[in-house]
Amino acid sequence: MENPVVYWELASNDAGKTVTFLQKVFGWAPEYDPKTTIYELPAGESNNVFSGGGVFTLRKAKLPFLTMYIHVDDITEKAKLIQQNGGFIIEAPFEINPGVKICLFNEPAGVTLAMIEKRK
Repeated sequence: MENPVVYWELASNDAGKTVTFLQKVFGWAPEYDPKTTIYELPAGESNNVFSGGGVFTLRKAKLPFLTMYIHVDDITEKAKLIQQNGGFIIEAPFEINPGVKICLFNEPAGVTLAMIEKRK
């Protein structure tokens, strides 16, 4: 599949409370990463396409949200394509780790999505 969803993140008002709920209801076993402050949920057997997700406490955003990260080969070109097709770039492409860039955007109806580019 071209441009698959490869990661998701859930921004909560209280990540610890959200994680406890997900553990009790769904049996999920996230691991807290103090470096990123994200409770990471590995993808397990399906990680050849999907690399998992994470839960964290809100920082900049005012409301909780769930975002899907779509893998792209050229994040700058896709950002241009988003704008050409009525989308809005919330956060322009930027590097979060060496060789890894992300970009947050709204599709025309206002739903927030994200893209990720991983250079090998």
